[in-house]
Amino acid sequence: MTKTAPAITAETDRTPALVVNDVSHSFGDRKVLDHVSLSVGQGGFVVLLGLNGAGKSTLFSLVTRLYDNVTGEIFIRGHDVRRRPSLALQQLGVVFQSRTLDVDLTLAQNLKYHAALHGYSKPEAAERAKAALELVGLGDRANEKVRALSGGQVRRVEIARSMMHRPNMLLLDEPTVGLDLGSRESVIKIVRDLVAREHLGVLWATHLMDEVLRTDQVVVLHKGVVLFNGGVPQLLAQTGTTTVREAFRTLTGTSASVEEAA
Repeated sequence: MTKTAPAITAETDRTPALVVNDVSHSFGDRKVLDHVSLSVGQGGFVVLLGLNGAGKSTLFSLVTRLYDNVTGEIFIRGHDVRRRPSLALQQLGVVFQSRTLDVDLTLAQNLKYHAALHGYSKPEAAERAKAALELVGLGDRANEKVRALSGGQVRRVEIARSMMHRPNMLLLDEPTVGLDLGSRESVIKIVRDLVAREHLGVLWATHLMDEVLRTDQVVVLHKGVVLFNGGVPQLLAQTGTTTVREAFRTLTGTSASVEEAA
């Protein structure tokens, strides 16, 4: 009797959502990334922790092909972003630090416009917009203009937009900056729920230490160099500290005033 091979699903496929291998980058004579390596497993939530100027946004620009990586390798779901950029970027959703929605359009109009850029028909764009807004708990506000939303709700719409093409990997660059505590918690919960429900890989870049959970993998990036890559218990054990904040200061040699200024 011939056995049927098990179906390959997001849960059984072991291909990492993101691999960054030995990537460096410079602007003129100034090196901003120095042999950076990290990976995000499918269904994993990885925190890229670093102060402003650490190189987080530059790394995101390399992953998204806004900049060209001339050293090292970057793979999204096994596709090299330099050699197979279309296949790689089809797997990727991005929420950049700067706000990019048109505040004079409705939530649905913003998402439908984005869907059109991906080549979806009007009916499919409408269907995907509706589903994406429901994912972030804003399905009932689809016909409201963006300017009527709070800062946290705007971020949720941007997360919905990043999910329109149903990616396997999400990049979020300082997504909670400028939000109040309640809005921050709401945005983080939505993304963590997406990881659990949709089995996404997430790279969450932040300088806010309290956004790290004990179960997270943490990559500490400081002045373009990865100082630590592993679980929070290992981070605390390696630094002999009891909190992520203390561990970060120990690793980087920064003070509270430097951290607050960032």
